[in-house]
Amino acid sequence: MDKRYEIYCLTHPHFYDTPSHGRTRGHFRQTLRPLPSSWTRKELGDWVVCRPADAELPPQGWKIHVSACPDNAQTILDTVWDYCLSRRIAFKFLPGMDTLFLANAKYAHRGSSGKFVTVYPADEAQCERVLTELGALLDGRQGPYILSDLRWGAGPLYVRYGAFADRYCVSAGGVLEQAVAEPSGRLVPDVRGPTFRMPEWVHLPAFLEPHLAESRRTTVTDLPYRIEKALHFSNGGGLYAGVDTRTQERVVLKEARPHAGLTPDGADAVTRLERERTALARLRGLTCVPGLRDHFELGGHRFLVEEFIEGRALHEVFVEKYPPASLDADAAAYADYTAWALDVHRQVEEAVAEVHERGVVIGDVHTYNVLLRPDGRVVLIDFEGASDVAETGHQVLAAPGFMAPSGATGFDIDRYALACLRIFLFLPLTGLIDLDGGKAGQLAREAARLFPVPREFLDEAVRTLTGDGGIAAGVNDGPRLRPDRSGWLRARTSMTDAVLAAATPERHDRLFPGDIEQFADPGGGLGMAHGAAGVLYALDVTGAGRRPDHEDWLIRHALHPEPGTHLGFYDGLHGVAYVLKHLGHHEEAVKVLDMCLGEQWERLALDLKGGLSGIGLNLLHFATALDDATCRDTALHVAQAVADRLGPADGPPETSGGTHPRAGLLYGSSGPALLFLRLYEHSLRYGHGGDPALLDLAATALRQDLRRCLLRADGSMEVNEGWRTMPYLADGSVGIGMVLDEYLAHRADERFADAAEAIRRAARASFYIEPGLFDGVAGMILHLSRAHPPGTAAARDPVIADHVRHLERHACVLDGRLAFPGEQLLRLSMDLATGTAGVLLALGAAFHSRPTGLPFLAPGLRPAHDLPVPTEIRERR
Repeated sequence: MDKRYEIYCLTHPHFYDTPSHGRTRGHFRQTLRPLPSSWTRKELGDWVVCRPADAELPPQGWKIHVSACPDNAQTILDTVWDYCLSRRIAFKFLPGMDTLFLANAKYAHRGSSGKFVTVYPADEAQCERVLTELGALLDGRQGPYILSDLRWGAGPLYVRYGAFADRYCVSAGGVLEQAVAEPSGRLVPDVRGPTFRMPEWVHLPAFLEPHLAESRRTTVTDLPYRIEKALHFSNGGGLYAGVDTRTQERVVLKEARPHAGLTPDGADAVTRLERERTALARLRGLTCVPGLRDHFELGGHRFLVEEFIEGRALHEVFVEKYPPASLDADAAAYADYTAWALDVHRQVEEAVAEVHERGVVIGDVHTYNVLLRPDGRVVLIDFEGASDVAETGHQVLAAPGFMAPSGATGFDIDRYALACLRIFLFLPLTGLIDLDGGKAGQLAREAARLFPVPREFLDEAVRTLTGDGGIAAGVNDGPRLRPDRSGWLRARTSMTDAVLAAATPERHDRLFPGDIEQFADPGGGLGMAHGAAGVLYALDVTGAGRRPDHEDWLIRHALHPEPGTHLGFYDGLHGVAYVLKHLGHHEEAVKVLDMCLGEQWERLALDLKGGLSGIGLNLLHFATALDDATCRDTALHVAQAVADRLGPADGPPETSGGTHPRAGLLYGSSGPALLFLRLYEHSLRYGHGGDPALLDLAATALRQDLRRCLLRADGSMEVNEGWRTMPYLADGSVGIGMVLDEYLAHRADERFADAAEAIRRAARASFYIEPGLFDGVAGMILHLSRAHPPGTAAARDPVIADHVRHLERHACVLDGRLAFPGEQLLRLSMDLATGTAGVLLALGAAFHSRPTGLPFLAPGLRPAHDLPVPTEIRERR
């Protein structure tokens, strides 16, 4: 469960959106107040930037951050505004209460949370002067601690060395990041972590030394507890496993940072910790909750000490046991699972009832907050949202799929969660109920079809969730996806209408709503994976038509990208150039490509998503299509760089900063393998046939990815991530399988053939948690469909037909149109990687009469011209 997604659900009921978009509640006075004529104002993301028109700031240096609480933010901003304007010092600030809340929310980024105002001193002397003078003016004001910075005194001022200007570099892991310059001039990442640190070449000014010494005074040395490991972090604090050194009892320590980790009711982490302490004290003696051991304060942070529960989260056990995710589960397995699930739910209900008898509303019941002891007994944990039933208002904390309606109060909040759990244990898609009211009955009916679960068990759940007549209500409701040509045409029309209806051409950050990655980096709304390029590509190749106005939007924004826009194929401008050319905008495509060629790409990672493999493939594509010498030479230069850094077959590929940690088509060595295969196909017509050295390189890369794979007991092969295995297209085994198939078309290899077959088995399970192309059912449909002629896949392979039907589980109806949820299933998405456009592309691969697929992997799309292969690549073995 990725907690980053929750704050992107606050703005729109159907789509992920940047938390501040369109929100005007609680603007600070200065947000709309005019500046003096000699000043400039600029909106930059969530910030309002103010600077003197004639100011010349250094590109980097010591900058000052000011934190604030909701109740003192306006007065703090008044003080900073007057101080900086009178002294002509550049600064920026968050414009309103919404953005301030989000900067301090429970799952805000720990490296940047707490920052309300940033002040940019021109040099160290001015930095000291501002800290001294402004510190005196703000003395005694409260604010959350800024973890990435060094605190100045006991007030809300903090300082760190970092970038002032928008400069970017490629990190050791091959990712584009904001940069600072070393003394040599080389750009390196400007690291913002949850602890204060300086670049190694920067010396701490003398005026900051006492404050660094003060920050190091607080230690855990004198505590009667030995902390053994961290279990979890949020912006509100940490969760640690430890030992009481006096009794040797194992305990859990929960940390709460004051004024940080805000929830929508305005409560900070300390307030919620006190709620938990009050609840556990009231529940003392119950075996279904952890025992309360202690509480204390250290360095201004509050701590709660609880009994350590030996056990595993219900969610973790559920994932291991769930029969539809297995290939070899028989009727007995389904019956055994049903008996286990019914018993677990009974225990959870009984535990909740015991808590209710003490007058406590839990407020946050879900599968991560239920532990199963080794003997199977249930324990409820995490009472931060708990309250007295007589005082309970609306729900404050809730996990996706277990959130009560806004009008629910008291014990009804927990009863709603228990009803969700009834369905979740048999079909874990209850998060969709918030997106489509008909889902409760539909999911219950599907659960009853799959499992021998008593009808009344699911009837009661549906009645609680919807208030209607139970599982039979609305039996004909819900979307239908039929695995035949007429069903495909209806679905294509409906999904296309949904995508187009969701378009927002008036916006500059994105055209189609998609994943939160649209907002993670500059230009995120443009690219193939999550931006407009991918959506327009999917619409065109599936026969859904062209949209000139939307293509114009993409051209305008691609020709003038934001500083820091990525260069890669799926995450940046190379993919945009590919799509513009595909749509016939050749001149504009070349302009975008020329911008890419002028950037520093050499240190990017090797992967297909944002790295050298995708760039090399795109340059090869343009070189062929345009007969362009510059693209040709650069493509070969990129391929040589990938070959030089690839590493051996028996180890992970090397990047500029060490080993590459991931596998799969988009993130692992399969991307380089695909690049070498396409180079080999070019070389088939050059000289005396294809160059075997290129196949050798592709084989090396594929072996690197296969080393990260695990052959499961059911005969399927998936990527082994240590704590789970992954079958998916982007970072799982199915993407590797696609490239294995491409390799086997040129050279026989028994090990690769066996692996390809085992990976095809991984694509044949009857349940995947998400519908999307990169990490869900759609990716399985695309992979399996590539083995069949266009338009025939579902008719030839009953598994593909079943996958199409299973997409009904995820499909939602929005204003009468068919749409699909994105990552985490909290909101609908229209993008290629996670949403409706990706599902459309996969269905097109199965049903469309013309070859349909991803670039460089689509059946029937092969290079038409030759490229010479450099001797250096040919000779590499």
